[in-house]
Amino acid sequence: MPRPLTSSSAPSTGFASQRIAVLGAGKIGSILLQGLLKAGLPRERAFATVRHPERASVVSTQLSLPVGTDNRAAARQADVILICVKPQAVRDVLEEIREAVSPPQLVVSVAASVTTRHIEQALTGPVPVVRAMPNTPCVVGSGMTGLCRGAHASQANLETARGLFETVGRTVFVDEKLMDAVTGLSASGPAFVYIILESLAEAGVKVGLPRDVATLLSAQTLLGAAQVALQTGDHPALLKDAVTTPAGCTIDGILELEEGKLRVTLIKAVVKATERAKQLMFEGQ
Repeated sequence: MPRPLTSSSAPSTGFASQRIAVLGAGKIGSILLQGLLKAGLPRERAFATVRHPERASVVSTQLSLPVGTDNRAAARQADVILICVKPQAVRDVLEEIREAVSPPQLVVSVAASVTTRHIEQALTGPVPVVRAMPNTPCVVGSGMTGLCRGAHASQANLETARGLFETVGRTVFVDEKLMDAVTGLSASGPAFVYIILESLAEAGVKVGLPRDVATLLSAQTLLGAAQVALQTGDHPALLKDAVTTPAGCTIDGILELEEGKLRVTLIKAVVKATERAKQLMFEGQ
């Protein structure tokens, strides 16, 4: 029986009866809205905002629903408020919506570095807050989102957030102290993987494959390997050993990777990205 590494059961459909406001319908906000609409959220229960009126018209056409610039008005109408702005803009948005938000509304923030405590302190009363960190593969329904709850959020609030983000991928619950690590690993991770994908494709060209064939081989190989890891739950080292036959060609390739310090370099990349994530909220203040 496959042993999934993350919570991956079918997403809850309870959100379909709730009113959801996305404050900051940029890249990730629009992706989430599209996922929610596709999963059954009625368009009349979806509200979205952007910063500039001209952008509102464009996004409204893309999503086929009204998009405005008044965060307070959108928040006032919603049961769940998704804050999808950059970390440096969160404080301004919270100040704008403070008087329009109260329990039992749920606030979900996808802003890196911004703690649930920071959000709670900026609001009035014991408003439940959930912090989320999705990544860009959400655009094709293969996202990964880390979730944690604040002091006033219940398990039911956390499950509501889980249902929202499982419309665009998988979710995992973590302690808030680990959210910057989630940012450094799964939010930044796709960029690291794209470098690996590009490198494998270049290698294929080097050994004689047409570029389109090399890219397809590389991408599907990465996808397949990831699926095996997720569906079996086996440690990556065991999966690697299953591919590596004695005196075969794979072990020679692995020796080159080890000599080039790929393992250490990837670890350092995640550590650096995690350290950077801790700083984002404080920039521009």
